[in-house]
Amino acid sequence: MQTDFLVIGSGIAGLTFALKVAEDCPDKTITVLTKTQSDETNTKYAQGGIAGVMDFDKDSFNKHIEDTLIAGDGLCNREVVEIVVREGVERIQEIIEWGAQFDKDKDGDYALGREGGHSEFRILHHKDVTGKEMERALLEAIARKSNIKLLSHCFVLDIITQHHLGYLITKSTPDIECYGVYVLNLKSNKIETILASFTLLASGGNGQVYRTTTNPAIATGDGVAMVYRAKGRIENMEFIQFHPTALYEPGVRGHSFLITEAVRGDGGILRNHNGEAFMERYDERKDLAPRDIVARAIDNEMKINGTEHVYLDCTHFSKEKFTEHFPNIYEKCLSIGIDITKHMIPVAPAAHYSCGGIKTDEWARTSIKNLYAAGECASTGLHGANRLASNSLLEAMVFAHRAYRDVVAKTKDKPVHIIESSGENTINGVEVPNWKSEGTNAPKEMILITQSVKEMKLLMSDYVGIVRNNERLHRAMKRLDLLYEETEVLYEKTAVSPQLCELRNMISVAYLIVKCADFRHESRGLHFNTDYPAKDKMIQNIVL
Repeated sequence: MQTDFLVIGSGIAGLTFALKVAEDCPDKTITVLTKTQSDETNTKYAQGGIAGVMDFDKDSFNKHIEDTLIAGDGLCNREVVEIVVREGVERIQEIIEWGAQFDKDKDGDYALGREGGHSEFRILHHKDVTGKEMERALLEAIARKSNIKLLSHCFVLDIITQHHLGYLITKSTPDIECYGVYVLNLKSNKIETILASFTLLASGGNGQVYRTTTNPAIATGDGVAMVYRAKGRIENMEFIQFHPTALYEPGVRGHSFLITEAVRGDGGILRNHNGEAFMERYDERKDLAPRDIVARAIDNEMKINGTEHVYLDCTHFSKEKFTEHFPNIYEKCLSIGIDITKHMIPVAPAAHYSCGGIKTDEWARTSIKNLYAAGECASTGLHGANRLASNSLLEAMVFAHRAYRDVVAKTKDKPVHIIESSGENTINGVEVPNWKSEGTNAPKEMILITQSVKEMKLLMSDYVGIVRNNERLHRAMKRLDLLYEETEVLYEKTAVSPQLCELRNMISVAYLIVKCADFRHESRGLHFNTDYPAKDKMIQNIVL
């Protein structure tokens, strides 16, 4: 297959880019790939909302910029922060025009919420399913564009670069170029070659590297791992944000139900097993402190008391208020016997968001030519050492827009079909070979894959979680080395499968997290190392 523009991922970043290119270039083809159904994305599970300055009487761009810089703990790129905050309002207006509906008050004004780290009420939301509503609006708009082809159940195996043409590629190789991707079509079980003039990676996060996460099963860090294998630049992977309040359900591992930060923004109070409101001991902002502070406070309370969770007290809320703002949370809690008007909600931190990722510039360009990245898989410089709540959807839309502007500017003076098709697998005069799978067999035992996944999740959660130290990091690296060797042997001799490829990708992502954490000899933002508790070294971005 050949396409003018290729998008990997169908979350808010990928769909925004595809829609904008389709509107501006009706004579060009855009292909969107997703490895499950089109709406199964991290965007879908974003509850709280999207941050944007909407009330200029009380709020301002400068306030939002300052809140973001404070949360980022000294490592944000100020230029990028200003770009996202100032351009973000236009992007919000666009998605409203595309059909997204945000909650309004009785006067018809947007009902703005407030979350941890924000100095003003600036969070637009749709109940407690904001991401799902934005995804719905985008998918409906995409369906109206005849030049967009959305292909589900397509697992991307690798980015095609000069490496696949037989050249030796290193990180110092100039002008590494992306020609497209190899894809395992899960419907036909065949490996296909898709060539593209420009490729956008919008592949989401990597929360599944950990035992407990708010991310869906698809969040296995595929984009980051593929770019790393292609010798692209990755940075700041040590900054993994743990959401402070995932619903604690005994025996449940994997995908944890998120209790949005907006519940604390509306007055929810964190309490320990003695019923004490403990956040005042950790930060003057109490329950509205940034996520890194709240997550570490909860982790400390759990360790002090020897418990597996703390409580979020919403018993002082009226049932009408809670069910109006958080209907899905209310129903979920009720389904496991928790009536929020009578019982406190048991919560514990869970892996939630990766602030690092594929290094990009202010136009979403990666270090690989013709390859862009946006959304959680990208490291733009916005979040620094810790993401401010509800800035992620905003960032995704802003950089999807900027990637669109950049690629369209590059194609305006070129012919309609910018792919030169002198051969079936030829792009711009470069012949691309098919995927080689000779000499491989189906895996004899899936236990070899599933057990390695369990081991990786366990060691990452125990050794590279909210609080770390050098010994834990070194132990994690030794065990990852062994898992890597075993998995590569399996990969070389067996046919590819989504399970094997996801394991391989997650091991690569886990390695990058540990490696970056080992390089950072200080505690800053989401990275807290008890061997370096101070943050006076001001180590800048760690790029691998």
